[in-house]
Amino acid sequence: MTALADIDLSKGGFWAAPYADRAAAFEVLRREKPFAFFAEPRVMWARPGPGFYAVTRYADVVEASRRPDDFSNAEVVMVFERPPESVEFFDSMINMDDPRHARLRRIVSRAFTPSMIERLDGQIRRVAAEIVDDLLERRTCDFVTEVAERLPLTIICRMMGVPQSRHRFVAERTNIILGAGDSEYTPDENQAATILTAAAELAGMVRELAAERVEAPGDDLTSKLVNANIDGEKLSARELGSFFGILMQAGNETTRTAISHGLLLLTGHPDQKRLWAGDFERHAATATEEIVRLASPIIYMRRTATRDCELNGHRFNQGDKLLLYYWSANRDETVFDDPDRFDITRAPNPHLGFGAPGPHHCLGAHLARSEVTAIFRELLARAPGIHATAEPDRLRSNFLNGIKHLSCSLS
Repeated sequence: MTALADIDLSKGGFWAAPYADRAAAFEVLRREKPFAFFAEPRVMWARPGPGFYAVTRYADVVEASRRPDDFSNAEVVMVFERPPESVEFFDSMINMDDPRHARLRRIVSRAFTPSMIERLDGQIRRVAAEIVDDLLERRTCDFVTEVAERLPLTIICRMMGVPQSRHRFVAERTNIILGAGDSEYTPDENQAATILTAAAELAGMVRELAAERVEAPGDDLTSKLVNANIDGEKLSARELGSFFGILMQAGNETTRTAISHGLLLLTGHPDQKRLWAGDFERHAATATEEIVRLASPIIYMRRTATRDCELNGHRFNQGDKLLLYYWSANRDETVFDDPDRFDITRAPNPHLGFGAPGPHHCLGAHLARSEVTAIFRELLARAPGIHATAEPDRLRSNFLNGIKHLSCSLS
């Protein structure tokens, strides 16, 4: 895929290709056609659209993100047009512009301040230790389902007050929603019904939880959001449901993906693994950022031109779709020296793994960093021999750089 004419981001085969081939193709796009236009991928449960522009250079992704008046986030974050019946479950603040977005972000941002995450840090470390305790007994496991998924799922569910008995339910429904297009989670027949049912079940669980917390408040985030006004405002039941959906999708899946890629990277670069294990705290911050950069869990986010405008010399018309490819921007050779190299000491590292600067920069970035750091602190100290033993079973997706399964061993 190193010839421009051979690159087609709308084809499933492109996203199933090896990572190195994908990286080479994006390097060609950045150099030769940074605003390439592609037909939209065919999705049986979504309305067909007119196509999209692939924004692949770092500077262009950042500039578009800083201009919400020109490039709106008020549509679905993925390339396709969402079915009308999906709005009830997916109309979250990630699909909003100001002032609606600013209002919701102001309310929920109190849960993600650095001081709040610092208070959570002890709990994150305890859960990470419990996970490694179990791993030491088993010696082998599916790293994704038993390590990488378990930590963020447990933390977010505990934050929201979801009982332990419902954690597996939440994980399974989230996998269905985010695994759209992958037959392991959504069979080809009735994809739309499967996804909407999973979303409705999650929303129903959150409504039940909210009703319980109104009657009997606890010390969890759900209780705070349904019982206390923040700056004179609080979330409606529907807004709470969509917020929980974003927490599970953005907070669970993306961290799971970063941790999974982290093991792959450390397995493939034993020198970097030894360096980090030799002085974990010294390298923890830069190593975590480098894992997130190369993992780029969210491959792209969509923007829609609100009017005829220009972006770094390219003209766009009102209604044009732009996909901001973070995965490509994080390998832009004009920003990152030797961008495909895994270097846990890389600094500075202004990656866009948590989104670009602007109103939609990831609220949960501090939480994700804390979780990635905590699990590798435990693994490198107590299970230093851990390594992947097979190629990853990758999620079939052009939106999430997910890994479904990854066999690992401690020896």
